[in-house]
Amino acid sequence: MSSPNNNDAFKLSELFNVKDKVVVVSGGGSGIGLMATQAFAVNGAKVYIIGRTKEKLDKVAEIYGKDIPGQIIPLQGDISKKDSIAAMVKEIESKEKCVCILVNNAGVSSNTLQTEAKSAEEMKANLFDNSDSNIEDWTDTYKTNVPQCFFMTMGFLPLLQKSTEHQHGYSGCVINVCSISGIVKTAQHHFAYNASKAAVIHLTKMLAFEIGNNGLKVRVNSIAPGVFPSEMTQGESGENQKSELPKEDFEGKVFAQRPGNDRDMGNAMLFCATNTYLNGVAIPVDGGYILQHGSA
Repeated sequence: MSSPNNNDAFKLSELFNVKDKVVVVSGGGSGIGLMATQAFAVNGAKVYIIGRTKEKLDKVAEIYGKDIPGQIIPLQGDISKKDSIAAMVKEIESKEKCVCILVNNAGVSSNTLQTEAKSAEEMKANLFDNSDSNIEDWTDTYKTNVPQCFFMTMGFLPLLQKSTEHQHGYSGCVINVCSISGIVKTAQHHFAYNASKAAVIHLTKMLAFEIGNNGLKVRVNSIAPGVFPSEMTQGESGENQKSELPKEDFEGKVFAQRPGNDRDMGNAMLFCATNTYLNGVAIPVDGGYILQHGSA
């Protein structure tokens, strides 16, 4: 006899079910990429982690890929090169009938500059005359942070669409990892980085619209993290490929009174991947930073 209600659909195992999903995570060897990798693999997904350093990827698979319901599979590649992306797509296509979730996470920061000034001359000296303020820094930052989201999404789009076609009630999805730096009104001492992350947020909307407008069912959203421990924020990782941020540094700077942690990001990734009514939006996960400091 069938159930008179739909209570089973509200079980956590159904709401956040990623079992047997095929996931691709760029920059999966550390920081937020590793948090995403663990969230999916521990819950039964097969996760391909992409990065340029084979040793780092192998270490992640060795440390975090044992005795879990899913898998972590290293795949060396450079997401800043179109031919490398094409090779990665071909490699995964030879092994999988579809890709369910694509996490475009890899990114770099830009040079830090003094933005506070008491005169136009001082501001010019800080942001124009300073040798660390240069066009190359802007172009290098933009090249790594923005085009890869576009080319990775387009390269994997047929495999993502097949995920929708092969799984009733599920639609393939892209998660672009942007930043609250692309939302807040301040430069936070790095104009180039913040501008690049704002570009990722707008690119996410354009991709979501154009894909949907062509009749395809692949969702594109972005997660905008606040400050999380990563190689970008700390400059390095420990032996476990994890970074740490001291909690006391955040007192009075963010309402949460702490930096983000693995569980915060894992929760956001699972939500973004499994909510099939979510499309074209940026989701801040920032402990109240935007609320406290203001958006653009």
